[in-house]
This record gives sequence, structure tokens and C-alpha cells, in this order.
Amino acid sequence: MPTKRSPQRRPVAADDITRIKFLRSPALSADETTVCFAVETVSEDRKKYLSHLWQCQADGSELRQLTFGERSDSSPQFSPDGRWIAFLAKRGDHPGIHLLPTDGGESHPLTEKDGTFAWPVFTADSRSIVCGFRQNDPIPDSGNADKKAAKGQSPDKKSKREAPVFRHVERLFYRYDGEGYIPSDGFHIWVFDIATGEGAQLTRGRFNETSPAISPDGKWIAFVSNHRPDPDRDPMRQDLFLMRSTGGPIRLVPTPPGPVESPSFSPQGGLIAYYGHTDPDAAWGSSPMHVWAVGTSGRPAARDLTPTFDRETYDLTLSDTGEGHGSFPPQWSPDGRTITVPTSDTGATLLSRFPSRGGIPKPLFRTKCHVQGASFGRLGRRVALLVADAAHPAEVGIADLHSSSTPRMITAINDKWLREVAIGKPQEVWFTSTGKTRIQGWVLKPPNFRAGRRYPGIVEIHGGPRAQYGYSFFHEMQLLAARGYVVFFCNPRGSQGRGKEFTTAIVNAWGTVDYEDVMAGTEWFCAQSYVDSRRVGVTGGSYGGYMTNWIVGHTNRFKAAVTQRSVVSLKSFYGTSDTGWDWEREFGGPPWGNPAGYERMSPLTYAKNVKTPLLILHNEHDYRCLIEQAEQLYTTLKVMGKKVEMVRFPEEPHGLSRHGRPDRRIARLEHILRWFDKFLSK
Repeated sequence: MPTKRSPQRRPVAADDITRIKFLRSPALSADETTVCFAVETVSEDRKKYLSHLWQCQADGSELRQLTFGERSDSSPQFSPDGRWIAFLAKRGDHPGIHLLPTDGGESHPLTEKDGTFAWPVFTADSRSIVCGFRQNDPIPDSGNADKKAAKGQSPDKKSKREAPVFRHVERLFYRYDGEGYIPSDGFHIWVFDIATGEGAQLTRGRFNETSPAISPDGKWIAFVSNHRPDPDRDPMRQDLFLMRSTGGPIRLVPTPPGPVESPSFSPQGGLIAYYGHTDPDAAWGSSPMHVWAVGTSGRPAARDLTPTFDRETYDLTLSDTGEGHGSFPPQWSPDGRTITVPTSDTGATLLSRFPSRGGIPKPLFRTKCHVQGASFGRLGRRVALLVADAAHPAEVGIADLHSSSTPRMITAINDKWLREVAIGKPQEVWFTSTGKTRIQGWVLKPPNFRAGRRYPGIVEIHGGPRAQYGYSFFHEMQLLAARGYVVFFCNPRGSQGRGKEFTTAIVNAWGTVDYEDVMAGTEWFCAQSYVDSRRVGVTGGSYGGYMTNWIVGHTNRFKAAVTQRSVVSLKSFYGTSDTGWDWEREFGGPPWGNPAGYERMSPLTYAKNVKTPLLILHNEHDYRCLIEQAEQLYTTLKVMGKKVEMVRFPEEPHGLSRHGRPDRRIARLEHILRWFDKFLSK
């Protein structure tokens, strides 16, 4: 009998971003038998995301959806006694922490307040939740509520709210990309009683208190704060503090100068592990975060447990279907003998473990993948993971903490979509750049690739700059390949995953070896027999947009370019970006201290050289790289008579490509395709 042919899989489309289900925040129950996680989907009108909680057993059985409706539920976690799942949600007028009984029944709010909740964690006895909370500034009502009250009517909860008459700014750090203007109140530590819902604010004052951790006996709370006279000016000089779980005076736990993040008590409670380094004046991401431990009394003194480890204990692998730039507190084993952390290494984000007395973290497994999240139970036998790779969006897996076996995937929520579309698997390549530096890259070919044919190519450049491309799923690259392009991407010097020397190579030297590496990769790419070297384009966002701007000002190698949410003038970036002043550690001081350097490293300086047709994409609520950057470039090139267009996306912050409004994400992708099709199709 003839073999039945499988149906032809269709090419990936721009609007497939509405069909992919984005899994987030796995949570493993204390007894390690059950996993809860969030599944994010796109609404029917394509203007927002919905997120609901799902649950299954650790073997993947009994998969079911727990929450429903036009809402977004996120960040689940189990109580130690297994009775509750706590999660963040907005069900009424304000966001809050909600509780869902694990034995069945409806969820109910533990607390709802007009502000932002963060870092919720159960106490060991499951009687309370400790968290951070920041109160929103009051916003004046449009007057409808007052008018209704005067008539004896109940105020309409949906009365129009309007912006204040003015904003009085006194801080250096007064807005943040993706959040908007920062409330005058900072984050403070709160505790909420599970039985009554009553809350108590434990810290007050003008400083932010973040990342609370609770001691095993429930008597102490550790947290992070920066008590410098001007914390905004010294953001890398954080400290570790302790206070009683009932509140009261706070006590500084001595640590070396530098950042302190994600404290975690040892099982016996006498030590606190945290992430940090001792170079508070280093450029962001240039000094790797190590794991430190310090006694709760300050004795033993803080000690670097991973002094020779030359990688970051962060998830710094990029994707347009995952959050990235995440971590979790150092995870002690129940006996206190080992600590498990995330590590970003040569294109992968993995889990690594080392002895708590100190040593080099070693991967639990060697699978080339992107671990986007992890949750540990109380038994120390297994861990629930969120795992993606280059051909699969993230799904939930289970890994054995006592073996080196590959995680066993227990969900396949995206399998239906994956069976419909033709997904390619990028091929890892290595090439040599200047100074005999070896650079890692990947090539993604069209799904209908035929040997002997030459295809147009597109070079993608990542943002950061201290992040990495790697073994994660990229819808955008799959889309470009489906359109008939061969896609090339690499990790030039300045990227993460290759150690401090590699990462710091571009400090105060943007547009030097990073440019050389991208161009060396481009020449390697164009030399491949399947690439039509006359039809190659380049694109990138954020720092990748900077590098795209730099490239078109320094070479005519590319036939078309698309720059996204980019930087063109470092001098104006310093004063307009939400964190611009902090980048003086990257650029050799402030603009007035290094004017020649800022001018030399700014792509706008070389705009007169641009001959490559350039499409500029930018977001109007981007506070990281303000749209004035795009406007400067567009106006300059337009006045010079260059071939340039600009597309602006209203209301969108910096991360449109990762989590912007779905219809705008689709429009962005379609504009990229339009531009490259126009110039590279012939």
C-alpha cells in the first residue's frame, strides 16, 4: 500500500503571534507532585493579552485550566502546606494578591490596592504572605464622581480618569520604560494574614525596599535597599538588611560595596545567599554577578562563593516569545550542601549547581536550550522548568536534581500550532573575526530550502548589548525564513555568555570590535553558496538598532536596512532616556567629560555617509530610547535627500517586539517584510 503523506505544513505568518500560547511562571508544589503555570493568549480583537492559570501533575497528567474570563492572572505559587495557590491578578478596581484553594472552589482576593504588588512569598507556616507594594499616586477624577455624589447617585467605577494638571519632578529616576511615571511612594515590605486578609506595612520612608525573603523559622525578613543620599545616582550600591517579621528596626548586614540582589536564607537560617559583585562603577552587565553568602549577624563575613566563575547567574538569552533578563534567588538544597542558580553560557541558559562551601557552578544537564523559569519544591528532588529551544516555544518540563538527565517535558500546549507550520532549526556556526577572535552564530534557512539555489539574506543584530542570541524560539526569524530569506545572527563582542573579557571589549568603544565582528560574520555569511550576496539586508532593535545605524553610516555592504527603537545620539540619549545618566559608566563619563567620545560613538555623526535605504521603526512611549532619537535620524536623512521612511507606534514602550499590543506587533513585522521585499526581492 502507498504510504500516506502528511499534510503540507504552511509557512509561518506574521499573525501567528496571535496563535502561539506563551507559558509563564511555573510553580511546583511543596510535595513536588503538582505544577501550576500561567498561559498567556491574545484576545480576539488582538489588542491585549489574557492570562489564565493551568495545572497538571508532575508526570504531565490531569492537565486542566484553573481560571477563566477576560482577565490576566499571573505569577502563581503554592503555599507550603499545599492548601492555596497565590497569584497576582486584577479582578476589581485595583490589582491584588488572590488565593485559589487547591481542593476546589473559587478564588478570592487576599488584598487589593491601588498600586503594584511584587515578590509575594508565603511564610513557612502558610499563615501569611510577605510582599513588596508600591502605592500609586492619586489621580484626580474628571468630575463625574463629584457630580453624581452631589445628586445622591453612586459614583461610577468607570468614571473617566485624567492626567494631573502638572507633574513636579525632583528625582533623577522619575519614569521607567514600560511603567510610565514612577509614583512618589517607593516599594515597601508588607505582610498579609491569610485568614483575615488584614495587612500591615512593615517598612516606611523614602527608600525602596525590595526582594523580601523569609527565614525558615519565620522570625526574620531579609530585603534589599539602597540608603545612599541619592540612590538614583548610585544605583549599583545596594545593601542587605534584616528586620523582625513583625516589623520594627532594620539592621544592616555588612556586604562589600556593589549590587545586592535576590537574598535567600539557608535551610538552617544562619546564612543568606545573594547575587552581587564588588565593582559598583562597572558598566551594566560588564562585571558578572557571583553568588555570595553572609551570616545573618555579619559573621561569617560576606564571601564570594563563585570567585572564578566567568559567566552571569542570569537568564540573558533573548527571545520574542519569552520575558528574558530574569533570575530566581539562589536555591539551597534542603540539606544546605548545594546551591542551584541560572547561568547564561554560549547561547544557552541552563540550571547550574555548586557546593554551598564554594566552587564553580556546573550545569545540571547539557541540553542546548533556554530555561526561562524554574520552581523548586521542599523535598529537593525535582525542579519545574519553563524550557524553550530554537524550534519550540517554552513549555513546562521536570528535571531530576540528582541526575544529569535532560528535562522531561510534561506539557505540549503549542503542539497543535507547531503541527500546522513549517518551523526551521537554526544551524550553529563559528567564524573568525579580527584579532583571531572566534564568534558564535547561527543560520536559519527557509523551510523549502533547495540546494543549488541562492537566497536573499538578512542579518539580525541583538539588543542589550549585554545579552545573547541562542537556543531559544524567535517567531520573527521564523517569519523571515518563511518569506524566503536566509537569516544570520551572531553574538559579537560585548554579548554575554563568553566571559568578562569578551563582554567588556566594547566599554567606551561602541562601533569598534562589535562592528568588526558583525561585518566578519556578514562576510562569512555572504560567502556561503546558498546566499545571494547582492541581496542582503540588516536589522536590529535597541543596541541592535544602534549597530544598524552605525553600519549604514560606515559601509554600503547592505542593500536595505531596518533600524528599530534605536540610539543615534549618545549625548541626547544621556539626558532623555529613563536611565540615560547611568550609561556614563559605559561611555567613559558624562557627555561634558567625554564630548569627543560621545560624538565619535554616535551614529548620527556619520549620517552623511548613509546610502542604504533605511526604514526607521520606533515607539512613541519608549522611555529607554526616546522617539527623539528616531526623529533626529529621520529628519537628518530626509533633509539630506536620503531614501528613508519612519513608522511610529503610538502608546508602545521599548519592548514592542516582545510584549507590545498584538496588532501592533503584527504591523511591525509586516513593515519589516514590506521593506526587505521591496529592496531584496530582485
